[in-house]
Amino acid sequence: MAKRTFSMLETFLIFLLVLMTAITVALLSLLFITSGTIENHKDSGLPSTQSSPATMGSTASQGPARTDGTTTTQAPPVVSTPEPPLFQNFSGYHIGVGRADCTGQIADINLMGYSKTGQNARGILTRLYSRAFVIAEPDGLNRMVFVSVDIGMVSQRLRLEVLNRLQSKYGSLYRRDNVVLSGTHTHSGPAGFFQYTVFVIASEGFSNRTFEYMVTGIVKSIEMAHRNMKPGKIFINKGIVEGAQINRSPSSYLQNPESERARYSSNTDKEMVVLKMQDLNGAELGLLSWFAIHPVSMNNSNHLVNSDNVGYASYLFEQEKNKGYLPGQGPYVAAFASSNLGDVSPNVLGPHCINTGESCDNANSSCPIGGPSMCVAMGPGQDMLRSTQIIGRIIYERAKELYDSASQEVTGPLVAAHQWVNMTDVTVQLNSTHTAKTCKPALGYSFAAGTIDGFGNPNFTQGTTVGDPFWDTLRDQILGKPSEEIKECHKPKPILLHTGELTKPHPWHPDIVDVQIVTIGYLAITAIPGEFTTMSGRRLREAVQAEFATNGMENMTIVISGLCNVYTHYITTFEEYQAQRYEAASTIYGPHTLSAYIQLFQGLAKAIATDTVANLSRGPEPPFFKQLIASLIPNIADRTPKGKNFGDVLQPTQATYRVGEVAEVTFVGANPKNSAENETHQTFLTVEKYEAASESWWTVHNDASWETRFYWHKGLLGHSNVTIQWHIPDTAQPGSYRIRYFGHSRKQEFLKPAVILPFESASSTFEVVTAW
Repeated sequence: MAKRTFSMLETFLIFLLVLMTAITVALLSLLFITSGTIENHKDSGLPSTQSSPATMGSTASQGPARTDGTTTTQAPPVVSTPEPPLFQNFSGYHIGVGRADCTGQIADINLMGYSKTGQNARGILTRLYSRAFVIAEPDGLNRMVFVSVDIGMVSQRLRLEVLNRLQSKYGSLYRRDNVVLSGTHTHSGPAGFFQYTVFVIASEGFSNRTFEYMVTGIVKSIEMAHRNMKPGKIFINKGIVEGAQINRSPSSYLQNPESERARYSSNTDKEMVVLKMQDLNGAELGLLSWFAIHPVSMNNSNHLVNSDNVGYASYLFEQEKNKGYLPGQGPYVAAFASSNLGDVSPNVLGPHCINTGESCDNANSSCPIGGPSMCVAMGPGQDMLRSTQIIGRIIYERAKELYDSASQEVTGPLVAAHQWVNMTDVTVQLNSTHTAKTCKPALGYSFAAGTIDGFGNPNFTQGTTVGDPFWDTLRDQILGKPSEEIKECHKPKPILLHTGELTKPHPWHPDIVDVQIVTIGYLAITAIPGEFTTMSGRRLREAVQAEFATNGMENMTIVISGLCNVYTHYITTFEEYQAQRYEAASTIYGPHTLSAYIQLFQGLAKAIATDTVANLSRGPEPPFFKQLIASLIPNIADRTPKGKNFGDVLQPTQATYRVGEVAEVTFVGANPKNSAENETHQTFLTVEKYEAASESWWTVHNDASWETRFYWHKGLLGHSNVTIQWHIPDTAQPGSYRIRYFGHSRKQEFLKPAVILPFESASSTFEVVTAW
């Protein structure tokens, strides 16, 4: 290997990196308290001393303000909620749907997904929702809950807390085995809800404010679905979706056997599965769909919280079914859940060098000039927002076609099977004579390179199978050397971070993960704790289906439900692992991870088919770390310019706008994260139309509308401005309008507790006309 030389700039940057890393490690070691912070949970594997939500009120709020954003209440006593009487003599299922806000913090917090330093939230494009579906047999005894949440992924801490609160309210009705929590994988939601050190560092700290908001929203959506249960029927349909995705690691896909690849017409899974739910009178209740696509149409330059392309599909479907309601309101619920999206991108124009325009669809995703940082995949629109809407509309329109034509009824019993598994120590039976084992977690060099959807460190390249002495030495000096055992286990991955051997201040990656299958008649939902690549998902589906058939349950439909219950990065095939692109470098349990999961899910399928679920071992219970480092961004008092008040207009709207134009107003603002602590307002903005007949203002848009934008501009010493935009749609009716702003300011007097104070303001009235 040629000797590497560094420029003065590179030398300075490396020195700065070493210094920052050392400071970070020192801070983590000081601020985390490791003694007495781990609990192993008994009785359905639930945390025994968790915090409870301060309130279960508004779906857009969390509860009374606190000075430090933390909750210190003890676990509520277990109270069994009386069951509503259920009508039993019918053919079908009891079905309940619910939707609740889980947006959390929209400022001063990192966005979860790209792990890009500085990509902090600075406002909101759309709200985030938890969408819950409760399905029960006619007698109400066997039931399941599926929740699709507009967040990057479900963390183990989040799931344990949700289960604890469900147990407190419903006893043993909703448990670890029959509750599935799935993240949509939007990369534009707030971070800060994890407990393992890698994710805490990536989140730039733990945000109890956002964690509580998410937990409360998820639980509330389940409560709503529980209350709304009524006799109904479920219909299933499947179909191909064209034009919405590409494989972002095609060279890895080609590592799979040619005979296997020949069985499929595409290097991505294009099939969408749709469940249509309605009551016995034919009234529509909801849609639950699975489709493999990464919600990364909004790229890593975005700073507005939003639900990305699958969220836009939900928005369109719910607006269609909930006519007359504002976004996020109305009884109908439509969820587009994640699937085996690991190597699937919505940036359908593919990767090109942004400096030269030439294709960079190669094994290293690198450009001749500028390297990997110049190789970026683009969506179909002129900007990321337009690309989001185009891809979301494709998904919505195909789902609507499948939904409208769904006629095959789902029938049969409900069964749930779940185990906790130590994924660092699974023995895999490769064939009749050979076995292999999974590994302690580790991340490879290509993990740091990122993907064509969002590149990482420019010093790293995808497809790296050999380590670098410089980075190895730097790692060894700061974190210690990885053992020969872990290096050997992960080959050919060159280990960048041996996370499975790092335990301070807390373990860096999970050892204990969930495996879970829930069956609704002939439909089996496999809850995957990570991101399966296309071929990984195909192999799992085929293996689980064959296991069911072998044990008497033929013609089962197997759904891959991704990002469920706990996050463990990616899962590639053994062959894809050899290429060590980003997905393989992020397969943390080693080259046999997929084989281990297939074996484990086959065990669950067999238990369901042979009616031996009760004999399954629970497995080792996961830990719950109670003391985590808070965000390094401090809470400070909000201030206004001299002579101004919060909400004062700094830049007014124009007097008149045409449809298609953008109405914009700027206010004296306050930090929006204050609103995640207070339930006074349920939106940051409204667009209102004056109705002369009633002499009143009517809200036509809120901050859940894709037509609005809420930008927070952070200044110095607690000063900030807020700019609200309304992109006036062609459907807007002529008339008089105004834009209102709702906020909360933090007041902090010396030696006194902070106080959160609500305020509101409005623009001047302006006219919207269809033409000049």
